[in-house]
Amino acid sequence: MRQERIDASQMELLEKVVSIKRVTKVVKGGRNFKFTALVVVGDGNGHVGAGLGKATEIPEAIRKGREDAMKNMITVSLDNNSSVIHDVIGKFGSASVLLKNAPDGTGVIAGGPARAVIEMAGIKNIRTKSLGSNNKQNVVLATLAGLKDTKSPEEVARLRGKSIEEIVG
Repeated sequence: MRQERIDASQMELLEKVVSIKRVTKVVKGGRNFKFTALVVVGDGNGHVGAGLGKATEIPEAIRKGREDAMKNMITVSLDNNSSVIHDVIGKFGSASVLLKNAPDGTGVIAGGPARAVIEMAGIKNIRTKSLGSNNKQNVVLATLAGLKDTKSPEEVARLRGKSIEEIVG
């Protein structure tokens, strides 16, 4: 099953930097610093992606992270009150993120890294719980994996060979 590419150049994308890490390499002449930026981009309307950029300067690392995030965008299916369609657990490495459907008026109940992904995706009502590892990169990727695993009622009906009324009703 191939993942369809989302053309990010046509979208009005917002970005959020989740974390910036500094790595130091000690060499004969002193210390070399390199930066890693974890960036989440999204249009606030069901499209979101995350990327990692590494460079010697922070702005350059953020730019590279944004470009990587645009390459790794996914489409999220939302219900009529801007929440996920069904409860799902996203896993990446040892990080797991539980994403629970929420009624209108709940708001976004999520921790830092998961919140960044959810806000960029345009989800307005959701409850989440980060389980396992609290590594920011793994939590972001686990959240994306969970959002990618959600299936719309139309998709479930097509996979089962039934009508949407049989699935929903």
